[in-house]
Amino acid sequence: MTETHLQNRRLGYARVSTYGQTLDAQLEQLRGAGCTKIYREKVTGARADRRQLLKMLKHLAPGDVVTVTRIDRLARSCSPSSNRLLTPRRSSVLSRSRGPTPAPAPGA
Repeated sequence: MTETHLQNRRLGYARVSTYGQTLDAQLEQLRGAGCTKIYREKVTGARADRRQLLKMLKHLAPGDVVTVTRIDRLARSCSPSSNRLLTPRRSSVLSRSRGPTPAPAPGA
C-alpha cells in the first residue's frame, strides 16, 4: 500500500449532460473542496456506461472520499439501476456532496 492510500484521498466527480454546458463551476468547487484528482465527463446521467465514473469507482480504495457538487451528478434518480452507482465499492469509502440535495422525484 502506498502512502497515498494511508491517507484519505479526496476524489472529485464532475459531469454535465451536454456539450453546450461547461464543467468550470463544478471543477472550481471540487478544487476548493481539496480534491486532488477530478474525474470529469460530458454525458447524460441516464447512461449507465459513463466511462470516467466507472474508472473512478474501479480505483477507489478504503478511506477515499468522493466529492460531487450535487448528488445528481452521480445518478439522475434513486432507481434500482442508479443505486448501483451510489453503492460504495469498498466498505470504508466515503462520499459527500458540496451542494443541496435535489428534492426526490414525485412518487419516489
